[in-house]
Amino acid sequence: MSRKLLIALAASGSAALLLGAFAFQYIGGLAPCPMCLWQRWPHGAAVLAGVLALATGWRIWPWLGALAAAATAGIGVFHAGVELKWWQGPTSCTGGGNALSGLSGADLLSTSGPSGVIMCDKVAWAMWGISMAGWNAILSGILVLIWIAAALRRD
Repeated sequence: MSRKLLIALAASGSAALLLGAFAFQYIGGLAPCPMCLWQRWPHGAAVLAGVLALATGWRIWPWLGALAAAATAGIGVFHAGVELKWWQGPTSCTGGGNALSGLSGADLLSTSGPSGVIMCDKVAWAMWGISMAGWNAILSGILVLIWIAAALRRD
């Protein structure tokens, strides 16, 4: 496979994952948690790296695409671990944190949960037992390999 085709494939993969996340949010009605949003930014950077690599031919862009894909894969692994209760996530969006800080006595007695808080340690959707964060980690890891293959190609 040519270098340009590998770059296009890797950037398109990040674009597809990003579009999928937006589809789950805006069509499926699944609001993202903060860590879900963190995973989106590196995909945008990888798409930009792909566009710039194809436009300029500079050899640094595929390496930066690989770095962006690795970043979102790492966040995905961390997020999946939080969902699986392997480790503690950010206290601002996990059930084990200080989620009650800043609430009044009336808030604590209310039976309607806090609005606008999407918990990072709850799985909103899964396929074959793997959450969206897990799928992002797996697929982004594959994209890292494609980016590296593109970076190492000499054609």
